[in-house]
Amino acid sequence: MENIIKPIKMAQYGTKHGHASGVLQVMLENPDVEVVGVYEPDSTRRKELETSNTGPWTSIKWLDDKSEILDDPSIVAVSSEGLNAESLAHTEQLVDAGKHVFYDKPAGDDYRHFERVVAKAKEQNLLIQLGYMFRYHDGFTRISEWARSGFLGQVFAIRAHMSTTISPEAQKTVAVHKGGTFYDLAGHVLDQIIWILGKPEKVTSFMRRDVSQLGTFTDNSLAVFEYDSAMATIDIAAMEPSPTARRFEVYGDRGSAIMEPFEPANTLRLCLVEACGSYPTGVSIVKLEDRRRYVASLEAFLSNLVGEKPPDRSLEHELLVQETLLRATGRIPS
Repeated sequence: MENIIKPIKMAQYGTKHGHASGVLQVMLENPDVEVVGVYEPDSTRRKELETSNTGPWTSIKWLDDKSEILDDPSIVAVSSEGLNAESLAHTEQLVDAGKHVFYDKPAGDDYRHFERVVAKAKEQNLLIQLGYMFRYHDGFTRISEWARSGFLGQVFAIRAHMSTTISPEAQKTVAVHKGGTFYDLAGHVLDQIIWILGKPEKVTSFMRRDVSQLGTFTDNSLAVFEYDSAMATIDIAAMEPSPTARRFEVYGDRGSAIMEPFEPANTLRLCLVEACGSYPTGVSIVKLEDRRRYVASLEAFLSNLVGEKPPDRSLEHELLVQETLLRATGRIPS
């Protein structure tokens, strides 16, 4: 990787991803980032945001053509924030132009296409970091460290519940992807499951439409990931009332950890067979730091770029999460 120093010039390509404004706001607030501007290929969408007088859209320069990003050698990295249906093509353009990419999940519907983009990034020593918003979440970080280190013993089960409410209008956008709500959201917790257990041997999914009036939309889903000595499950629905009861559970033969809700994340429940470190035998309620989305993710991305530390997740991990997601939704054979 070339010698990069802070502040780092960044831009944003696309605005239609659900997290686009949040990521941009975090970029604008980071003192190690100079935001050059935002390019939105849809002129109607751009005009809507320009006149909205809301959020970060009032604080940025609008770029008129993608060449202002692709052909500017001073722009080192770009956040790829287009719709899921368009963002992989945007990301490929950025990689072809030699840009490092903070890529908001998921990585498209075509796994082989994503593989090619990652291969191009590797050839140029470029970084692609997927925007899984719980990767640096205090609760998930603690639980994954406990699971990977053996603190909980041999992990035999992981359960994740991550439902939401999606309006009928928003369903139309998500419905173009096989798996619907599961495709849109599961990657956030699948990132954790893969980090703890690795590649599943078998994936069995149940993708249903139970409430939605849109015939092509999956609104109720369950996927089971089987391993040699463990199972993991993810269930996601599109019609759970707020506040949703999002929950993450990891069970080992020496202890368990359960977190509900994810946001705000105030505490988690830890149960141990024997006292270990500062944690006693039995149940402990562990206080958590409620971290704002994407702040730590961006900081890690920047640290990787300047060589302060290697990426916490490899490109092989990013590929495996996407492959497993598409196995679950039925886009590729399980």
